[in-house]
Amino acid sequence: MGHLRKLMVVNRGEIAIRVIRTAHELSMRTVAIFSHEDRLSMHRYKVRWDQQDTIVFYGRENTRLKATPLRIGSNISTESGSIRQTILTRPMLILPLSLAPQADESYQIGEPGRFTPVGAYLAQEEIVRIAKERGVSMIHPGYGFLSENSEFARRVEEAGITFIGPSYDVIEKMGDKTKARSLAIACGVPVVPGTPGPIKTIPEAEAFVAEHGYPIIIKAAMGGGGRGMRVVREPSTLKDSFERAQSEALAAFGDGTVFLERFVDKPKHIEVQLLADRAGNVVHLFERDCSVQRRHQKVVEVAPAKNLDVAVRDAILNDAIKLAKSVGYKNAGTAEFLVDQQNRHYFIEINPRIQVEHTITGEFAGCFFLYGGCWSKCCEELQGEGALIIALHSTPSQSSLCIHLTEEITGIDIVAAQIQIAAGALLPQLGLTQQRIHQRGFAIQCRVTTEDPEKNFQPDTGKIEVYRSSGGNGVRLDGGAGYSGAIITPHYDSLLVKVTCSGSTYEVARRKIVRALVEFRIRGVKTNIPFLQRLLTHDSFMRGRCWTTFIDDTPDLFRLVKYQNRAQRLLGYLGDIVVNGSMVKGQIGGPLYKQDIVLPTLIDSDGDVIDVAYNEPTEGWRKIIVEQGPAAFAKAVRDYSGVLIMDTTWRDAHQSLLATRVRTIDLLKIAPTTAHALSNAYALECWGGATFDVAMRFLYEDPWDRLMKLRELVPNIPFQMLLRGANAVGYTSYPDNVIYDFCVKAKNAGMDIFRIFDSLNYVENMKLGIDAVLKAGGVVEAAICYTGDVSDSSKTKHTLDYYLDLTQQLVDIGIHVLGIKDMAGLLKPEAAKLLVSSIRKRFPHLPIHVHTHDTAGTGVASMMAAAAAGADVVDVAIDSMSGTTSQPPMGALVAAIERTSMGTGIRMDDVQALNSYWEQCRLLYSGFEANVRSADSGVYEHEMPGGQYTNLMFQAQQLGLGTQWKEIKRAYVAANRLCGDIVKVTPSSKVVGDLAQFMVSNKLTEKDVHERASTLSFPTSVVEFFQGHLGQPYGGFPEPLRTQIIKDLQRITDRPGATLPSLDLKKLKTQLVEKYGKSIRDVDVSSAAIYPKVFAEYRDIVEQFGDLSVIPTRYFLSKPEIGEEFNVSIEEGKTLIIKLLAIGSVNANGKRDVFFELNGEARVIGVTDKNAAVDHIQRERANTANPGDVGAPMSGVVIEVRAKVGSHVKAGDPVCVLSAMKMETVVAAPVAGRIEYVAVMDNDSLSQGDLVCRIVKDEKA
Repeated sequence: MGHLRKLMVVNRGEIAIRVIRTAHELSMRTVAIFSHEDRLSMHRYKVRWDQQDTIVFYGRENTRLKATPLRIGSNISTESGSIRQTILTRPMLILPLSLAPQADESYQIGEPGRFTPVGAYLAQEEIVRIAKERGVSMIHPGYGFLSENSEFARRVEEAGITFIGPSYDVIEKMGDKTKARSLAIACGVPVVPGTPGPIKTIPEAEAFVAEHGYPIIIKAAMGGGGRGMRVVREPSTLKDSFERAQSEALAAFGDGTVFLERFVDKPKHIEVQLLADRAGNVVHLFERDCSVQRRHQKVVEVAPAKNLDVAVRDAILNDAIKLAKSVGYKNAGTAEFLVDQQNRHYFIEINPRIQVEHTITGEFAGCFFLYGGCWSKCCEELQGEGALIIALHSTPSQSSLCIHLTEEITGIDIVAAQIQIAAGALLPQLGLTQQRIHQRGFAIQCRVTTEDPEKNFQPDTGKIEVYRSSGGNGVRLDGGAGYSGAIITPHYDSLLVKVTCSGSTYEVARRKIVRALVEFRIRGVKTNIPFLQRLLTHDSFMRGRCWTTFIDDTPDLFRLVKYQNRAQRLLGYLGDIVVNGSMVKGQIGGPLYKQDIVLPTLIDSDGDVIDVAYNEPTEGWRKIIVEQGPAAFAKAVRDYSGVLIMDTTWRDAHQSLLATRVRTIDLLKIAPTTAHALSNAYALECWGGATFDVAMRFLYEDPWDRLMKLRELVPNIPFQMLLRGANAVGYTSYPDNVIYDFCVKAKNAGMDIFRIFDSLNYVENMKLGIDAVLKAGGVVEAAICYTGDVSDSSKTKHTLDYYLDLTQQLVDIGIHVLGIKDMAGLLKPEAAKLLVSSIRKRFPHLPIHVHTHDTAGTGVASMMAAAAAGADVVDVAIDSMSGTTSQPPMGALVAAIERTSMGTGIRMDDVQALNSYWEQCRLLYSGFEANVRSADSGVYEHEMPGGQYTNLMFQAQQLGLGTQWKEIKRAYVAANRLCGDIVKVTPSSKVVGDLAQFMVSNKLTEKDVHERASTLSFPTSVVEFFQGHLGQPYGGFPEPLRTQIIKDLQRITDRPGATLPSLDLKKLKTQLVEKYGKSIRDVDVSSAAIYPKVFAEYRDIVEQFGDLSVIPTRYFLSKPEIGEEFNVSIEEGKTLIIKLLAIGSVNANGKRDVFFELNGEARVIGVTDKNAAVDHIQRERANTANPGDVGAPMSGVVIEVRAKVGSHVKAGDPVCVLSAMKMETVVAAPVAGRIEYVAVMDNDSLSQGDLVCRIVKDEKA
């Protein structure tokens, strides 16, 4: 290379790194330049290494080799084995290319603020000054920026520095597309009709259109890459497109000159790679098909072009060489052509620079640098290894170059050739004659960018949290900004990495690049990888029949497979737990149980262990439901000689004791064992009631998934749910079609028995639920809610006759089973005997199922009394989840009656085995314990339901009324009287509880309420109850209190939901799909219909953190210890091994970095510390509910504000122009009106959704 030993790259990112690497291979010293915004970019990093006598770089860039010193006599080894007879005579060092150094020196272009981020790389005078001061002998411009600027090339040459590229006069001829057109016409090369030269005004453009018609394409005369390029199809868009093209061209290339061409519809875009030397030798490296484009930027490139007619190919290659020779072209260049559907080709331009897609014409396979006499033998042996061999003699200044290229597709290192040609080498000296250049197989290149295909390829910005690239045989990666921790800004091109794959055939190369893209893991910013995968597997691409507007013309390409990004999102949740503590409301303290829960072992009657994972459980009562139907099931239950039990552990027990917080993951663990142990149970209560909304609201998991997963593991035992009549699993009335639809979906998802009740025993509400379940094919268990005391003759409202009459009404409707729902535990043993025996006497064939709470401590006695009186089923809970406000203990009941005629068919050993699991599990949820330490016989006075008892105690503590718990219980009694002594179960119990807390917090007595009712602001639930929103209570509403409370509000006198119009469920699903994507299922529509706000908030959490149900409960509720390792199974066969490494300090933005190890790789999660006292400067956000709020459609920089306060705009008028990664976007007014407020200025940096301006309607709009 003589005196040319120091090379500067006037570029950034991927191409800068590419050139620096090649320069190092040629023993050159390198210099990088960078803007202030690019100061952390990879191309400027300085990495030194200790030179031995010889340095060997071997393998592709992704080959993972360690730096290895080779001693005299060592063999050089490849991945496939040792190279024979290659004995080293001098010590050597082998390094993988991935360890190759970047720039030896790097310098910032001007002081901060002097240049814009792009302008720095266009600052010719400053760049040349740096080059001269630093003794640079050669400058490589890369692509883009100044690569096609003839003035820059002239300045470089005048400074005495070698410019790696054509001479400035040739760049002027060929870089200016209008001059290139004229030259092509003179050479007899066909061109697309266009303006004879550059144009500057709209009238000139209109004159061209008048002659040639639409469509036309506006092109920047001095650049490429899609910048300054617009297709215009109608007159209305001509002016704006012309101005945008000029503006983009000026910003990207420093020259706003444009010209016009007739737009050729659906052509192929074919490029020819050229190399030429100072002696006039020109060779082509065959063609590339660059037809797959978007915004005129290539997305996927293929070499050679598939399905290109041989005659057309030959004509294009010949024309390319003819054009290069006609201008005395030197160095590398690319001649570009269009091929229309009639196989006619048209010259477009010659790009006097290296192209982004040069890799597929000459893919770099690796190189060896060897000293001295052993190199010839190495050449012979390494020739077949795909290596570039460069022999260096005693000193770099005496080096001669001996090049053997065997790279795909032609094997030529184009960047190395550029440098050598600029240094004076002739093509024949480099072995580059047309006869010696041959094609080998196919290569395909994709550009992985930080763009979001689902948002019209909107550029994304932010921090790359995870970056894991692909590799393997035939895969090459050319990266620039792709690494964990990289900050992607809106200032530059969105390219992350170029992926180039080669294969013996087109299909082999295509499959290889699809595989390579699948291996990528990029988190923190959106990428176009899902789109690339869809494109590469599209039938048109597989057949090689694409055109330049293929992407725009094929909407099917945007049916994208979404990446779940599960690991990183889960780390986000765990990081938040580490920094801010548990997100689950109501939790006080972390789990007391810190070990893994030990699953119990079941032993059969022969003493053998039952393998519950592989052995099918004994057939249970569900078989009758499935095979014979609900009526046959009811008859079989009634005919059973003993007493059946229902286990409430999976629903009501943990609702009563642990605020309904038990998670699906812990139910699934014990489900197979339960299926075996309780195979003779009537049912497992596992769903409905509060579990439905709590699953989404507080546990961030899907209730439908819980049901379906449990059903899969427990196929033999019936499942029972709680259905609140006309309220389904909600707390208000819904349109009838919502209830019918819900019941069908619940039945199909695995539910069998529906316990239907109404909080006021209002039969009209129950009828809707009963009919919906009957039509769905479920077992109807209609429940009468018990209150009062039928054994106390002094209580005259809810008497035995009341309950018998109520039962008669339900039987007349056609129920299968009668449920007696004692929500508060008021059913004393004598009352149970009286009530059950009376119902049994009147309805001898009706199965009776009794439910109670053990609040007073009499639960077992009451259930035994009910069973003796004729009850078929009683409710119990596993011992460690029973007692107090929960159900009576299963073990006690089973043991008490197992030797009698009422035996349950459940073994005590199996009960104890299940109990051992729940003893451990309950300690996991210690943060939700209500601290109800003992029975409370006061329940017979206050009549508070078991679930509400614990919940109300917690609510009282939250409201600062914890010390007044006794007073609240007394107020509850008074509130019940004020409401008319009603049945109390959700949601009617909530009314009484809210009124009680209202009275205590406002220091009101029962008398005060009566006297001041017309002036008090009662809780909403109380007002709505008195209006009739819950239905009509037995005995009616108390007057005049009702009138005083509701005043002039509506009075509802019949079923509240009877007049509600049907909900359009199809429309709702469409709306949900539009918002959340195609993952929306029919069951999700029901969730959204019943709990719209809760469902939306739940989906937001899922979007942020993913499926949290897979996290073990201990780590879901509390942070791990530093250094603690734990596993998270995200699906069968996929386990994340996670370890917390460290927690960073609070930074200026109020965030902490949390450091994890995930499957052995370091991960960093930035988490906002909610306790940090940090002043945040935030931009006003657009209110999406206000049509006049104009929000930024993407992150970017404001380059022009057009909106002015007080001015009037029409819908579609531009209000500002944003620039992101050098692409400009016009932000338009969504509505007509007057500009009330402008929130931005020129050069402001905006995030997506930031307010741009506010428009209000007025009479002039």
